[in-house]
Amino acid sequence: MTKPGMTTPAMKHWIDAAEDLLPDMIALRRAIHAEPEIGLHNPMTTAKAKAALAGLPLEYSEGPSTTGFVATLRGPSNGRTVLLRGDMDALPMEEDTGLDFTSTVQNAMHACGHDTHVAMLVGAARALCAQRDRLAGTVQFMFQPGEEGWHGARYMLEDGVIDPMPDAAYALHITPNVQSGIFAGKPGPLLAAADRIELTIKGRGGHASQPHDAVDPIPVACEMVMALQAMMTRRVPAFDPAVLTIAHIKAGSTNNVIPETAFIEGTIRSFSEKSRTIARDGLKRVVEHVCAAHLCEADLNIIPGFPVTLCDERAVALARRTTKDMFGEDAWFEMPHPMMGAEDFSYVLQKSPGAMMFLGATPEGGDWRTCCALHSNRMMLDEKVMARGAAMHCAIAEAFLSEGFGS
Repeated sequence: MTKPGMTTPAMKHWIDAAEDLLPDMIALRRAIHAEPEIGLHNPMTTAKAKAALAGLPLEYSEGPSTTGFVATLRGPSNGRTVLLRGDMDALPMEEDTGLDFTSTVQNAMHACGHDTHVAMLVGAARALCAQRDRLAGTVQFMFQPGEEGWHGARYMLEDGVIDPMPDAAYALHITPNVQSGIFAGKPGPLLAAADRIELTIKGRGGHASQPHDAVDPIPVACEMVMALQAMMTRRVPAFDPAVLTIAHIKAGSTNNVIPETAFIEGTIRSFSEKSRTIARDGLKRVVEHVCAAHLCEADLNIIPGFPVTLCDERAVALARRTTKDMFGEDAWFEMPHPMMGAEDFSYVLQKSPGAMMFLGATPEGGDWRTCCALHSNRMMLDEKVMARGAAMHCAIAEAFLSEGFGS
């Protein structure tokens, strides 16, 4: 029996294969980084990924709603199916890293590491194709655009691009705020559901010297923010939390005019459908009655976001074992609690058991505790860890196809 922390010959093979492919992964990552694309349609990124996969024994599936695709590799035996996912899209922001391969597209930047996700998935596909005879089943490589709030995974599912649904699904997400080369994860909720709030409070405009003749929506908006915070702390259970953030308030045009309306915008984040429902219902109730108390009307829109990212305990256990067997006991960090960020891989995990993990990529010379985080205009990464990510994709795929989730 292999002792924890002792790399098996098969696992070492995946490490060696990924290290050999690292220069190609870096080149692909940089090419994608220089030409970032936003939203559900990323044609240049799709073309780069497909070019890097050219000549491999893969079957392709695509749909009309996105430029995403699934490349399927069938092993010699028709056993289980495992899906590996890499998201492709960038963020609408300017880049200030000063890198040689900095974004050439105005107001677009790969600030969330999706360029590395594509490169690692391509590397894994090439390595697994080269060793196709080792596979006791089928691997689906999901190249997905539109993760940054566009529901790309949901559209790909609705288009039937993932057919059949896999027996297990895994995704890796790179981050500079975990020590370089360390994998992190946990069973259960990993990331939150995130719903948007848009609220317009409708009063009656007037002169600033005569507020009694108007219906001023600004103090109502201020009261609303505080009332909503009180509702969240008193109605949502402390051990099944939800977080309400009002991040945008807009009202008025000058100093001596009471405006007609005030606009409030924010998010609700939660870790279960129960707390999500409590928060939504409480929000509606507070908005209705605070506005009624001040003779205002409310136009409330709750825009559903991604569901909770729930990681299957068995899937996490397989990832944990694989990490420790490949890279040693210290290569796995068990996260003590979930994060309030949101992720649309959650749609896949609603239909197939699986897990998402983080891969630390602190830039060389940086401190993982203080370096620029994901979504920062100065976010940079250690590209060398992509070899570990690709090797992990390969090892998890082989292990699951051979033994399922194991024990």
